[in-house]
Amino acid sequence: MYIHVFCHWCSYAGPKTELAIPAMVELNCALIGTGINHVKLLPASNDDHGGVIVDMREPVEPDFFLTMLRASMLLWRQQEKRGVWIKLPIELVNLVETAVKEGFCYHHAEPSYLMLVYWIPETPSTIPANASHRVGIGAIVWNDKRELLVVQEKIGIFRRAGVWKIPTGVVDEGEDIFMAATREVKEETGIDTEFQEILAFRQSHKSFFGKSDLFFLCFLHPKSFDIQKQELEIEAAQWMPLEEYAAQPFAKKHELFKYIDDLCLAKVDRNYAGFSPLPTTSIVNDRISYLYSNIRGLKLSSPDDHQ
Repeated sequence: MYIHVFCHWCSYAGPKTELAIPAMVELNCALIGTGINHVKLLPASNDDHGGVIVDMREPVEPDFFLTMLRASMLLWRQQEKRGVWIKLPIELVNLVETAVKEGFCYHHAEPSYLMLVYWIPETPSTIPANASHRVGIGAIVWNDKRELLVVQEKIGIFRRAGVWKIPTGVVDEGEDIFMAATREVKEETGIDTEFQEILAFRQSHKSFFGKSDLFFLCFLHPKSFDIQKQELEIEAAQWMPLEEYAAQPFAKKHELFKYIDDLCLAKVDRNYAGFSPLPTTSIVNDRISYLYSNIRGLKLSSPDDHQ
């Protein structure tokens, strides 16, 4: 069975490159041997890389979805589209099997949807892989008494190990590194802090569900000092002299703990300079992001110079 598609429109919506078709525009086509004269297309918009994105929101029976998918794929092949993305909300999980049987693969999943993808050209796929890294922070909070803010954890690999460690955590989606550092310290210890610098970072692989990991060691100044530990995850929290922290048997055996000791001394005693956040504006929109740079000795131009 094959499909003849007689397309009477090829217009686009303008600079935003969205396909000028509503969610369920009818396409005049003849399905040989079926007697069907009209087939609705899937709701789609162009992406920025020569492909299309299907954002399914309305319930549809798998058989009807299959008919729309095949008609749409035929059109997209004629238009020489590249990648086809289908975003299926969790409510439409009944359509997953149909798409997979038509050659679609899983790309990634979020709590509310599954994203499937298909590469049309007869060339090696350039579809980007799913996010490959998780981002975490470690917070070095240093007071004027040369003490380090440390915790013992109730959960994780250090539970019941008697190990004193710096507060750590994962950067949330849409959260900046410096905000994550201050948030984690507040959540675990109740201490308010002011972010200063990223002192160093580590990359490791095959860490979380096979993903790579970026771990940023951040230096913060305390703005409060009375500890109120988190009951759910933290067994204990205290201010500890750096020498006592470094003297822990566990710290002597593990290089990351040793580097934290070295970085503290370098920062406090030898004027070690890390990376501070500089706000920048995206080239594609007005959202603010941050460039982390060693700003010591850096002559910062005025905002007008960047325009």
